[in-house]
Amino acid sequence: MPDPDWILLTESPLDPAAAIACVTDPAAGGIDLFLGITRAAADPAKGDLLALDYDAYPEMAHTQIRAMLAQARARWPICKCAILHRTGRVAIGQASVIIAVSCPHRGEAFDACRYLIDTLKSMAPIWKNDIFTQGTAWHHDPQRGPVTQ
Repeated sequence: MPDPDWILLTESPLDPAAAIACVTDPAAGGIDLFLGITRAAADPAKGDLLALDYDAYPEMAHTQIRAMLAQARARWPICKCAILHRTGRVAIGQASVIIAVSCPHRGEAFDACRYLIDTLKSMAPIWKNDIFTQGTAWHHDPQRGPVTQ
């Protein structure tokens, strides 16, 4: 059986339609899709946000993403999953992360997708650098604040 999961770290733009096509399955009654988009923002000290720069430790990220998928599969009947994350520069309005999950029922797909994005943000070795007009701010998890100035 081919791998039901698509894990990708790439500098190329992400394609939501490709993620949906990847997770479409005859056994799935629900597909949940999460798009994390770079939004316009401003910081009183650093000015307007211009873009985000992402960096990752790819080998470790793939290992940790596979582990979190195994945990998710133990909790929900996931048919197929796609976890795609950008690296490099991501402009405002572009997707930086896509998670698509198919399950037999919609509630399972919603719950699994939320778990996967929350776990990805807290576990994966992927770092974000906010590029402002007057400076930058590195983050691992935006909910915890800057890692370094």
